Amino acid sequence: MSYCGHANIPSGVRGLAVVNVTIRPAQPEDGEALRTIERLAGERFREVGLDAIADDEPDSVEALASYALDGRSWVAIDTTGLPVGYVLVDVVDGSAHVEQVSVVPQRQGQGVGRALLERVGQWAIATHRSAITLTTFADVAWNRPLYEHLGFRVMSDAEIGSELRQIRETEASHGLDPATRVCMRLDLPN
Repeated sequence: MSYCGHANIPSGVRGLAVVNVTIRPAQPEDGEALRTIERLAGERFREVGLDAIADDEPDSVEALASYALDGRSWVAIDTTGLPVGYVLVDVVDGSAHVEQVSVVPQRQGQGVGRALLERVGQWAIATHRSAITLTTFADVAWNRPLYEHLGFRVMSDAEIGSELRQIRETEASHGLDPATRVCMRLDLPN
């Protein structure tokens, strides 16, 4: 699926038109390319003193292949066929949950991530999910503020289900300070 405009999904996920990017389902053999994308994208966290995030190893090739085989991963491809971004999705508390979204630094700010989130929105609607959720840093410019710009909102503590709460606990056990993290939600049309 090529993105040069907007898909018919929630307006909150719509962004600027992305020219010359194709979103396709991930394939099991994409694993090493996706790991490279995540490593490159993670380097940006060094700019805000989050070296541990930059140093964190991406999912294994086997784990990435599992997402691909389950139909819960998509890749953004440029005109030369080079992968420039990807997204992984889980089902958490009945919602489509963005487990990971990464875009290579030279393509950040060009709508590639938005196009990937549009694809997640399409999948979520097709699989009868009421929302897209994610966890992210509250005060990193390309995290919470960007997602708010795309229509996501910070969830209240009362809205956080047991599975999403478990994700937060796992993040904390890996050294992420819960005070710096937020759960976000984008409600989808019925």
